[in-house]
Amino acid sequence: MIVVGVAGALSSCSADPAPAPAGAAPASASTLPSATPTPTPSATGTKTVAPKAGAAPGESFAVKVRTLRLSRGKDRPLPTTIWYPASGDGPFPVIVFSHGLGSRPADYAAVLTRWARAGFVVAAAAYPHTSAGVSDFNVIDLINQPADASFVLTQVLALDRKDGDPLEGRLDPAHVAAAGHSGGGITTLGMLAGGRDDRLSAAVVLAGRQVLPAAFTGPAIPVLFVHGRRDNTVRYADGRAAFDAVPWPKAMLTIPDAGHVITSGPDFDLVLTATTDFWRWSLYGDPAAKKRLQREPNLDSML
Repeated sequence: MIVVGVAGALSSCSADPAPAPAGAAPASASTLPSATPTPTPSATGTKTVAPKAGAAPGESFAVKVRTLRLSRGKDRPLPTTIWYPASGDGPFPVIVFSHGLGSRPADYAAVLTRWARAGFVVAAAAYPHTSAGVSDFNVIDLINQPADASFVLTQVLALDRKDGDPLEGRLDPAHVAAAGHSGGGITTLGMLAGGRDDRLSAAVVLAGRQVLPAAFTGPAIPVLFVHGRRDNTVRYADGRAAFDAVPWPKAMLTIPDAGHVITSGPDFDLVLTATTDFWRWSLYGDPAAKKRLQREPNLDSML
């Protein structure tokens, strides 16, 4: 059942260790579902989204940050932080990012700022029932987050046509992506399966896994997985099972000595370099970035 599968989710997904949200029931890594892969139907779509031919920006942009007060209905507030290049006409690809359980977008600022510096607009919502500090924390609400992320993407893309907005005419609606860490990785995979958003051109899953077995549907897009082999929250075997289930171009970067937190700490630069080059290739079509990515150690690539 859906409730059983999701309720066995993650104990802590934050980018940095944080106290459990008020009202959250404690959990341990042992409550995760079995790492034994569940057979996943193959993708139902046949169209492939090919990266455009081009080059990513060579400059490092100054970054501005703003917040949108979004809501998908009165009971689903989605305050969304946007990191974006302060200068340049673009058009800039858009990435929607999903945080882990018990964390918030600001916890990932170091990662998202670096992506924005490289020429991407990154939008990250605080989810109503899984972010830090919420009064009604509920891991089962992960099943609703793919739709939340798609809603946020729609609202951000609309800024490209909003008179006077700082992002007016600067977004690339044809090249958008999803990314997430831990519970946010579950959300991202959900956007590729039962809650497929056909606008996506690429995806990055950081220490994530599939909770509900579902067919990957829609156009085939490249997906990059990054996972620490010593992860005791989302086991490496679970991340690998999700990677194996994706029938599209894909790669998995294994961090041999890393645990669950791979968005800060000693492996930060490695993860940032690999993910940024993946974005440069998949969203800008930069062949040099793909070559650099392919040279990363411990990368299993089928791109």
